[in-house]
Amino acid sequence: MMDVAARAGVSQATVSLVLNGSAGARLSQATRERVRMAAEELGYHLAARGQPKMPVESKMIGFVVDELTSDPWMSLAFDGAREKALEQGIAVTLAVLRGEEALEDQILEQMAHQQVLGFLYGTILTRQISPPKVFFNTPTVLVNCYDPKRKLPSVLPGDLVGGRTATQRLIEAGCRQIAFINGEEGIDASRDRLRGYRQALSSNDLPFDPRLVVPGNWEPSAGYDGTMALFASDTPPDGIFCANDMMALGCYDALRELGLRVPEDVAVVGFDDREIAQFMRPPLTTLVLPHAEMGAIAAEMLLDMAGGMPNRHDQIKVECPLIERNSVQSSAGGSRETGR
Repeated sequence: MMDVAARAGVSQATVSLVLNGSAGARLSQATRERVRMAAEELGYHLAARGQPKMPVESKMIGFVVDELTSDPWMSLAFDGAREKALEQGIAVTLAVLRGEEALEDQILEQMAHQQVLGFLYGTILTRQISPPKVFFNTPTVLVNCYDPKRKLPSVLPGDLVGGRTATQRLIEAGCRQIAFINGEEGIDASRDRLRGYRQALSSNDLPFDPRLVVPGNWEPSAGYDGTMALFASDTPPDGIFCANDMMALGCYDALRELGLRVPEDVAVVGFDDREIAQFMRPPLTTLVLPHAEMGAIAAEMLLDMAGGMPNRHDQIKVECPLIERNSVQSSAGGSRETGR
């Protein structure tokens, strides 16, 4: 699968989604065909695993999250996991801990005694956690989080590569003064998207200018304030990468007040692919935060573990596809494939 991924120019997770025929994976038809063609050229055949061997009485997976309502990410991950589990006739039950650390072990122990097949544990922010003890005694896969010693397998978004992709798209559109409005400091997503931004600049021999990087807080107000600050400086940008779509919304408002047009005067790329991105004017070019795929991959890993298959991954990074809309002008070499 690594060879297929290398030949097709995609991640190994994408190869798995395509060759397993995962329903609902948001991948373009061109990407699917490229993966299938690469597999055929290499003579690769997906191993026929059949139905995982699991106790008849174990027909449930416990999906435990720390937060559900503030953002849609864990709901998407739950939906992806549920669809994948239902293919094997397994139900997924949801529990929200809501920061109740004192009750966490008690709740999880009760679920474990209900003969669950295993646990999926997800967090609203990508972060390091200290897993509860019960996770080490029951098959468990972490979603959007990881333990420092990598004793439990985890599935995370490819934020670093996503940051590089977003910045590269602006470079391909001809931008040379590319600003980055980042999220909160100390957050994994902020750190990795910044690293991707810097890598793309370096790969294209563009200097990194710290004056073009401003901190934010994921809210529209930060995108507005950050954009105003960038254009008040001596080095105004011709392209802006916003670390999420909500800050891109505020960025649009600021550019409109400044009398600047998107994308003619300033190109903008977001991150997350929230529903609002397609209704912005112009519609926002952004990257998908792939929590649905992450949930599906995590459920597949858990089913394999429960069926006796050894886990060969301590961590999987799922690619964040670029969604082309109209906030960036077409590059000279043509636009990228859309993820829809």
